Amino acid sequence: MATAVTTKTTKVDWSVIWAQRGFRYFSVAMFVSLFGSGLNFTAVSWYILTATHSTVAVSMQVVVVTLPGLFVPFLGGVLIDRYDRRYLGIMLDITRGLAVLTIAYLAWKGHLDIWHLYVMTLITGTGSAMYWACVNALVQEVMPPNQFTGANAAVLIGVQSGMLMAGAFVGFIYDSIGIAGILAIDGATYVVSAFCLYRMRRGYVSPRPRYATAPTPARSREYSEATEATALALESGGNPEVAEAGLSLSVYADLKEGFAYLKKQPQVLALGITHATMMAGVVSANVILVALANDVLHAGARGLGYLEGGWAIGAITGGLLASQLNDKLRMSFYVGCIAVLCAGHIVVPFVAFVVGAVTIQAVFGFCRAVSGVVAQSTLMMIVPRHFMGRTQSSIAIVTTILQVLMSVALGWVAQRFSLFAGFSLLGLMYAGAGAFATRARALLTENS
Repeated sequence: MATAVTTKTTKVDWSVIWAQRGFRYFSVAMFVSLFGSGLNFTAVSWYILTATHSTVAVSMQVVVVTLPGLFVPFLGGVLIDRYDRRYLGIMLDITRGLAVLTIAYLAWKGHLDIWHLYVMTLITGTGSAMYWACVNALVQEVMPPNQFTGANAAVLIGVQSGMLMAGAFVGFIYDSIGIAGILAIDGATYVVSAFCLYRMRRGYVSPRPRYATAPTPARSREYSEATEATALALESGGNPEVAEAGLSLSVYADLKEGFAYLKKQPQVLALGITHATMMAGVVSANVILVALANDVLHAGARGLGYLEGGWAIGAITGGLLASQLNDKLRMSFYVGCIAVLCAGHIVVPFVAFVVGAVTIQAVFGFCRAVSGVVAQSTLMMIVPRHFMGRTQSSIAIVTTILQVLMSVALGWVAQRFSLFAGFSLLGLMYAGAGAFATRARALLTENS
């Protein structure tokens, strides 16, 4: 049976949101982390394009960074719903930071090869495949439900502005400090992000619900108590092989329950697929965006910086607007923004001057921000806390599949046919997202 959205959104009070000490640290961590990721992704994309002159080579970078999302979320979603999400985020930040700093050192010594960048991208992509599901679920733990919309708007503004302002930053400093300097800055941002997550709160907090008495069979549980008890009992004994089997059984039970939950929630599926398509579009578009700056605008790295900056400005504006939308307008704006993204990407290749292209990118950033805030806040109002990790991980899997397919297709189509064909293919993908968004709006209206 579908779950109705019973938590009503209220007009965002920014003073209430920023009064939460944990959320302040969380927001800084997101901004800093995404600023570093934006530096990395944009600089590496530009380096590969200028070194190989191939959009296919650029698309391979996008494939490598997203490919782990096909496998990691299956286990990642279970871990996110079983262990302290703050500690998981810190561990993932530190691991990715070490990988990036290692490659920065190789670049500084003059020993950098393209395959080094692919290896680094694979490591950071593996961490990111779990990280974003983890931090999206973490928002539920630091904010009250009636402030989810504002909290998600603040997070999205930080994410979009951090990552895309970094893209603009790369355009202006790339020729000065090179790939080594940019990767060194990126590595440092992971350390800062981990520190902010550490300061977010004290102590260990499990996302699993605790019951004073045993729950009734009708009440949803996030894991099998029987297999959990078996795993813990065996782990304390002297047979680690059997203990591992018991824990695997418990993990399997968690996965099974997560899929069962999603099957019964058509509105969550519709929102999730739409949101996954939007995220896949943003990442895979980088394959042809660098080609647009280089081949159509003839503006070099600086032109790419202007395009990324335009998107960031639009994203900040869209995030602020989305936080103030009332319940009646939210889903209509959601569908409308996706329609603009669909039509707009067909027009992009014909705008051959920088100001026009930057303006269009600002519109895209605005639409992406509105749709992202609406989708995430709506999911948080529908999905129980102890299912959020598995729900976000399921969305991440769909996102990864679409990113891999679209990145390869966009690189090949743009190089084999034309840049217009590549942007048209991207617009077609947004049309599919619009169909699912329309279904989500209808389902949510029926259950409101």
